[in-house]
Amino acid sequence: MREYLLTLCVTVAVTYLLTGPVRKFAIAAGAMPEIRARDVHREPTPRLGGIAMFGGLCAGLLVADHLRNLNGVFELSNEPRALLSGAALIWLVGVLDDKFELDALIKLGAQMISAGVMVMQGLTILWIPVPGIGTVPLTQWQGNLLTVALVVITINAVNFVDGLDGLAAGMVCIAAAALFLYAYRIWFGYGIESAAPATLFAAILMGMCLGFLPHNMHPARIFMGDSGSMLIGLVLAASAISLTGQVDPDALALFAGGERNATHAMLPAYIPLILPLTVIAIPMADLVLAIVRRTWKGQSPFAADRGHLHHRLLELGHSHSRAVLIMYFWSGLIAFGAVAYSVHSTSMWIVLAIAALSAVGLILLLLPRFTPRAPRWAEGLVPPRYRHAARAAEAAAEAALQDVSGAEPAPVRPVAAGVSGVNGATAVGPRSRFPDRRKAESAR
Repeated sequence: MREYLLTLCVTVAVTYLLTGPVRKFAIAAGAMPEIRARDVHREPTPRLGGIAMFGGLCAGLLVADHLRNLNGVFELSNEPRALLSGAALIWLVGVLDDKFELDALIKLGAQMISAGVMVMQGLTILWIPVPGIGTVPLTQWQGNLLTVALVVITINAVNFVDGLDGLAAGMVCIAAAALFLYAYRIWFGYGIESAAPATLFAAILMGMCLGFLPHNMHPARIFMGDSGSMLIGLVLAASAISLTGQVDPDALALFAGGERNATHAMLPAYIPLILPLTVIAIPMADLVLAIVRRTWKGQSPFAADRGHLHHRLLELGHSHSRAVLIMYFWSGLIAFGAVAYSVHSTSMWIVLAIAALSAVGLILLLLPRFTPRAPRWAEGLVPPRYRHAARAAEAAAEAALQDVSGAEPAPVRPVAAGVSGVNGATAVGPRSRFPDRRKAESAR
């Protein structure tokens, strides 16, 4: 565990320290696209944050290769080299897209080629554990096609959810943390060496996201761009494939009381058939909904719009920060809930806790639909919008304005609180210590 923590810390430090120079390079290179209709930020912000994240990935793999215990991962498996090869290719295509806006089909082809590069070096699905049946071996072509499909789906799921400051990096970090705990339990608890690469990949992925988040939290000073979103999507897919497609449930049979019980014990970490849906459930749901929505409207599945889950949260009335935190909450609940259930699947307390937290999440989702009024004795403990005095003052000010003008006041368009660029740092200037609180017209 100490070596994993050291690898994690090195990855965090390298990614964090590289992000500042990368931001200056992105500004100098002109990697600052114009504001699009679907964007929620208000000022051009540099991209190419994936360059720093790729540097963190390389640093983490390099450090792990020189540690006594983790060095065995590189000696006994070719998966780290396969990951680095595929990541380098998809990262390069992402950098070009951040600068020149490549066509969607070109990016799709690059994603498939990157997955194929990993497959050719051994990072592929060998079998599928099916509950009640056991291990179902796959032919070479079946495993290769399924691996490519899952890598492409995961990359696009992460790319689709990258729409708010800190959203994609935070959600992938939560997914990587859950996957790390599960893989470490299999590797260290059961002594199964084939789970070591997935554990290492998950630790490095956490470091990449944690190192980039301080620069990407609202108001973001730099975006990861496709060079970052496709990179962390590929690393997440590689971690999941390494764990679920190459760890033989037969190896767990000695500890779980039989192959069927072992397969059942691993079930919460699988999406239907293979990949851990639990750790990317929210991005995957966003991807499926986007494809259905665009196809229903007669549009291309790759056509951009403002119908993603994070856009809908803003339309409900949530602020930028609250929308991101709500997405974090649901991602953590699903991912860590599944990990807890896989450890104690017979405990009713886990099911009840997940149900209770789900109810809390639903309340948070619907919070803008009603504005509760706090009792007068508790007005000092709640935000101003929940106080009776503040509402009375707003009504009096509106009435006075109407009396002076003699006409109905012009309606004010609501602004999503915390929209990037309204009260944050500019793309070329330093972050202001005193945010500008003036009203700004929404980009929507």
